[in-house]
Amino acid sequence: MTNDKLILLPALIHVALIFFLVIATGRGRVLAVRKGEVRLSEIALDGSRWPDQLRKRANNYQNQFELPVLFYILIALLIATRLVDPVQIIFAWLFLLSRLVHSYIHTGKNILLDRFYAFLASVLTLMTMWIWFAVRLFLQP
Repeated sequence: MTNDKLILLPALIHVALIFFLVIATGRGRVLAVRKGEVRLSEIALDGSRWPDQLRKRANNYQNQFELPVLFYILIALLIATRLVDPVQIIFAWLFLLSRLVHSYIHTGKNILLDRFYAFLASVLTLMTMWIWFAVRLFLQP
């Protein structure tokens, strides 16, 4: 398998996580309305009336479009500049792992300090990826 494909695999798994979250959230919302846990008029303008578990999933879904956007941009740049290397592939997998852990914590017991550490791991991993990309782009022949 080529380096380009190896670095795309963590991105594809992350996309699968996003689809899982949106489907689980949508399904849960439909069930909550059917069970009478919430009325549509209560949540039309304010999502705070959804049950906690659904709010956690929806919040986590939104999180997947914040920091990970920089991950996808970097992957595209790495492939376009032909700078995908084993270091970036390892960090891409570490980024994915930190996002999966973050999602697990966020949609589960939601222990804030644990969630923060998982988020911090993803930030530091992605920052390292960007620094490595910049070094290779501008400092290596």
